[in-house]
Amino acid sequence: MKKITINWRKILLTSIIFLASSAIQVLSLNAFLIPNKVFSSGFNGIAQLLSLLFVHAFSLDLQTGIFIMIFNIPIGIIGWKMIGGRFTILSFLNSIFVAVLQIVVPTHSLTTDPLLASLFGGLLLGVSIGLALRYGFSTGGMDIVAMVVQKRTGKSLGALMNAINFGVVLVAGAFIGWQNALFTLIGIYATGRAIDALYTGYQKLTALIVTSKGDDVVEALHRDLIRGITILPSKGAYTKLDSMTLMMVLSRYELVEMQEIVHEADPKAFINLISTVSVSGEFFDADRQLQMKKAITVPKVETVEAQLEAEQQLEAQLGQVEDNKN
Repeated sequence: MKKITINWRKILLTSIIFLASSAIQVLSLNAFLIPNKVFSSGFNGIAQLLSLLFVHAFSLDLQTGIFIMIFNIPIGIIGWKMIGGRFTILSFLNSIFVAVLQIVVPTHSLTTDPLLASLFGGLLLGVSIGLALRYGFSTGGMDIVAMVVQKRTGKSLGALMNAINFGVVLVAGAFIGWQNALFTLIGIYATGRAIDALYTGYQKLTALIVTSKGDDVVEALHRDLIRGITILPSKGAYTKLDSMTLMMVLSRYELVEMQEIVHEADPKAFINLISTVSVSGEFFDADRQLQMKKAITVPKVETVEAQLEAEQQLEAQLGQVEDNKN
């Protein structure tokens, strides 16, 4: 029986980032955005608007966290049922934890200047999201929806996200004031810049992996990630030692998993990430990957030639899977 090993260091680090990301997000909401009526992006911004609506229309003081929880519970359940996985679970728990903290922690403004509130609130929110994404989860809401759609269809929800943010700005401007709407735009921009600084904002990435254990890395990647890999023989300019450069395109939701797989197979591997603007050709979604994992057994390879032969076998078996499906 295979012994199960637990990486306590990784669990501890993820737990610390989880708590830090939640605390930073609540600080952004309760100390900057909410008291100054500057709105965040996505479902959190809608939750802020609904909280103000209930105060003015029904004289009910319902905290923003209540609406964050209402949005994220069904989203988390749907995400778990459709794709499951560590990302969905941690993202759902993070969103619920943030909602509870937002309700419990008093709302107290650290500044009455809406410009400072939008800048610092947006930056802190971006730091919270960026930290979460770097360590394999998110702050919930639209991130879970985006992951479900991206993994099931391979498509991005960028247009829908922009539409939601635009709607938040319009509603804020029409019912609260256009000055607040303009400050909201500043906050959303600051959030995006902070996310890009800590984590890539692109849906697809090209990874160039330089390793001296190319066969082991390829086998590990093919075992857990069904992605096409191009092998480029390479040589170190300083050491003069032969190596392999593996090129693969993957989604940003697979980035953390890919890095863990590579460094487990070769701790000294060098990974260079390049932003991918578009992909022409077949890019497997989650269903296709699962189908291939069930149908294909990747042979252990010992040479570059054997790897090329294995890649041809993969293509042939994929065509057979497609024929059986049709």
